[in-house]
Amino acid sequence: MLTTQWFDAAALGVLGLLIGSFLNVVIYRLPLMLEAQWQAECKELAGQEVPVAPTFNLMLPRSRCPKCQHAISWYENIPILSYIFLRAKCAACKTPISARYPLVELATGALFCYCGWTWGMSSQALLWSGFCAALVTLTLIDWDTTLLPDDITLPLLWAGLIAAALHWTTPSLPDALWGAVAGYMSLWLVYWGFKLVTGKEGMGFGDFKLFAALGAWFGWQALVPIILMASVIGAVIGIGMKFASSLREGRYVPFGPFLAGAGLTAMIFGPGSILHAVGL
Repeated sequence: MLTTQWFDAAALGVLGLLIGSFLNVVIYRLPLMLEAQWQAECKELAGQEVPVAPTFNLMLPRSRCPKCQHAISWYENIPILSYIFLRAKCAACKTPISARYPLVELATGALFCYCGWTWGMSSQALLWSGFCAALVTLTLIDWDTTLLPDDITLPLLWAGLIAAALHWTTPSLPDALWGAVAGYMSLWLVYWGFKLVTGKEGMGFGDFKLFAALGAWFGWQALVPIILMASVIGAVIGIGMKFASSLREGRYVPFGPFLAGAGLTAMIFGPGSILHAVGL
């Protein structure tokens, strides 16, 4: 039994490394694809001609070095190993490669490994692995661009509701449904309350949808511990960045990464453990 558990964890861990490599592409390209789409829609609405753009999606063109445009070969794109063998530099121009690429692969591999260890080689394991991949992607896209794309948040929301209907997650379908409703409405009310008082926008609509998705996955009962953990961690990191003078222009910190982090914590330790950790 233990041997099978180790095999399942290792197999999903390797899959996670491969998926993590693809997530790096999604994190970089999806915001650019959305921006190009929005620009084309604006020109169309303005009655301007929309030029035919070269193919750019998650598959094409092949990944290239951003400095010298060297096309990355398959053997230069093996998770973790290629980064080590290339000594963290482009094979052509020797430009340093960001450590974030292997870290995303490692993080995704570790989360997939956890899913394999906990649920075995099952539909539940694959389901929660997809949950992890979505949150890793949303975390870094939001941190880079302050965007939480509907292309990820809405499928994540529907996946949570479908999983509850199939009894693949803990909450019943009514609890998951009301979790989605309460997750969205709670932050929507906070958003408008803050805007009416200060005249400023404290968060984006993507945060509402992500919190709604977490409500669908964990049920309405988990919303308080999740938002509590996200708020505490966000405040600590925001204060730390302020003292380190590393806040970006506008002096803001995106909230999505902390919601995602709280969601992963709830998956691993359970929502109740969050309240226990803070003494509630």
